[in-house]
Amino acid sequence: MTTSAATRVVHTRAPGKINVFLKVGSLLDDGYHDVATAYQAVSIFEDVRASAADDFSVSFTGPIDTTGLPVDGSNLAIRAATLLAHTAGYRGGVHLEIEKHVPIAGGMGGGSADAAAALLACDTLWGTDLGRDELLALARQLGADVPFAFLGGTAIGTGRGDQLSPALAKGQFQWVFALADFGLSTPEVYRELDRHRDRHAQDIFPAEAQPQVDTEVLQALRAGDPHMLAEALHNDLQAPALHLEPELAAVIELGEENGALAGMISGSGPTVAFLAADLDSALELQIALSAARLTVARATGPVHGARIITSG
Repeated sequence: MTTSAATRVVHTRAPGKINVFLKVGSLLDDGYHDVATAYQAVSIFEDVRASAADDFSVSFTGPIDTTGLPVDGSNLAIRAATLLAHTAGYRGGVHLEIEKHVPIAGGMGGGSADAAAALLACDTLWGTDLGRDELLALARQLGADVPFAFLGGTAIGTGRGDQLSPALAKGQFQWVFALADFGLSTPEVYRELDRHRDRHAQDIFPAEAQPQVDTEVLQALRAGDPHMLAEALHNDLQAPALHLEPELAAVIELGEENGALAGMISGSGPTVAFLAADLDSALELQIALSAARLTVARATGPVHGARIITSG
């Protein structure tokens, strides 16, 4: 390995996401659910810096508490790097330094963003040059949200959420996020959804095996109208998340009392996402939630997917 190769650092960045619409299908025989979701990438980013090494390792920086994150082969970014190395026949390793800004286990796809950024960083660092389509195929093997973190923008996801088609979104939407100081396990939230449906089987329509995104969501995104989108926001995982963590209902109520057009659990939670009418409203909401001693982040969407920042 040359000195220049040993000291080279590739810096990539990938976005967190919000599911502005998420409908979960019925429980399938394999224990999973098909979903229909409308993703939007938002301007809270994960930064990954990759440097050559003999083995695979990861470390963390940034404002997010990462003490509970694995640093072994089960880490999603390490899994992304090893999958790429295996696929491309690369025999070296990599050290990944991840600067985290997306909440952990917060329903915003931070681990998926790490994996997408790691794929792009390692492909660039190692010169494997797999190309966009092959990297996307690897992303699908890593998790349902990883392909979207790679692509960014606004997209419809079906199947496990990894079958993506671009969706037209006009302008920018203003989001304010209330970040919890705890996480929620996505598998546990799905299990609670199944229990919720069993408990209320007499009162709710049975879930479809293959759900679809409502046309009102697509129309609102296409129009770039936050008021229309606020009316169309939907998340099947909200009820089970609130059942597991009832205090989140008060957070939603607080945001809506302080000018949010709508509040909603983001993904499987526990992050609460608020849609604001415009930048001024978002700033006012951010101040009000911060005054209530909540940890708050403001972002816009849609934004680009994984990209190279520097490769020298």
